[in-house]
Amino acid sequence: MIEVEIYAPGLRKESAMMQLRNQMDHFPRVRYKVDARHDLVYFEIDRPGDLSQQEIDQIFEAIELTPRFVGQIPEELRSGAATTRLI
Repeated sequence: MIEVEIYAPGLRKESAMMQLRNQMDHFPRVRYKVDARHDLVYFEIDRPGDLSQQEIDQIFEAIELTPRFVGQIPEELRSGAATTRLI
């Protein structure tokens, strides 16, 4: 299981909470918990393919919030779109 914490300033607005709920309907396998007091969302992802870093960004951009990952982004979530490590 992968756990990710996202800080999204402005999430505590009721309209943003409703929009987040609507966005998360597209990802039924992903569990999430909202700490509205601190503008945080905790994600629990059972399988790496259920949600990617890019999809998390898109969820929050759709509700006009800027997501900030708290801590290190798990390797399983990283999308290869930005850069690829060469060995």
